[in-house]
Amino acid sequence: MTCLSAESFIIQRLQEGGWRVIHRQADLTDLPIADFVSRHEAEEWVNWKSGQPKINPYAMADEAQPKLIEIAIEPKSKADQEKLGIALAKLAAEDPGFEASTDHESGQILLKGTSESLLSAKLDALRGTYGIDPRVGAPQVAFRECITQPAEVEYTYKRQPPVSGRFAAVKLGIEPNEAGKGNQFESKVSDGAVPEKYIPGVRKGIESVLTSGVVAGFPVVDVRVVLLGGKYHDVDSSVMAFEVAARLAFREALQKAHPVLLEPIVIVEIVAPEDCMSSVISDLNLRRGRIQDQDVRRLGVVIRAIVPLMNMFGYSNDLSSMSQGRGSFTMRLDHYAPAPLPDGDPPFRPAMGMRA
Repeated sequence: MTCLSAESFIIQRLQEGGWRVIHRQADLTDLPIADFVSRHEAEEWVNWKSGQPKINPYAMADEAQPKLIEIAIEPKSKADQEKLGIALAKLAAEDPGFEASTDHESGQILLKGTSESLLSAKLDALRGTYGIDPRVGAPQVAFRECITQPAEVEYTYKRQPPVSGRFAAVKLGIEPNEAGKGNQFESKVSDGAVPEKYIPGVRKGIESVLTSGVVAGFPVVDVRVVLLGGKYHDVDSSVMAFEVAARLAFREALQKAHPVLLEPIVIVEIVAPEDCMSSVISDLNLRRGRIQDQDVRRLGVVIRAIVPLMNMFGYSNDLSSMSQGRGSFTMRLDHYAPAPLPDGDPPFRPAMGMRA
């Protein structure tokens, strides 16, 4: 067996599902070697071919990408329901870019993946490999919410006797956090204003709002919350009362802090013949895409653009039509950006938003 250096291999995710091993040659050109159903199989092949079965010194072309696309499915029969759980567990074990969970409120099964094509491939596998044809909902995109200005709110929660443990007052300050730094909570109350035993209630109330913001019910990101003050009663205060007060105060503060909806923006790399470039570029412009650069290669023209993910819904079929089946593309998350306000009907039917 001819042993190749493991560093010369790249394992790349395919848009249509599965994984491809690529040999990066000395002149930095890439030569596709083999395709595999799961990443684990691709890793095993690299280890075998490199003659190093006990270690994994291979390069990954795709870093771990967040699961930004979600669809809901339902089995059509009880027999399908029993088979579905086993099938989804096997599919998830093959691919870390895919997961399945159950929405406890609706009872629907939610499939999450890194791309629309990946989820389509999993649905095809359910139908073809496992003989399960579920009902399928519309794709959804992982929107987020953030604030753009600081705000302060004082809120008092109280209920009249005879019910005890129903009094709490809090003063919250919120401000935008650095992008990507996440959510933070800090208590700056003076001694005795809010006893330490009630702080967990304040924190829990704030965390309950972070999962469903005030713009459209999407998760709130990159906000810093500070407990600035408060009041309590020896008899009528409780952890639950401070949780309720903090939750209501935080929602009011978010509304005052000029919240905005954030949409995921992806980097798209398209390879297509030169004779269809005009159609491809025009289509990207309609999708609110911005061309970053173009490069002519032996296999065609490569276009790199940044595009809102919600406008990439159905792009695989559209690109195939524009290029007569000769085009291909890859995409990955680049950043989140404020979503524009609706302005009439979009030229393409966008995906809806994931709320959890």
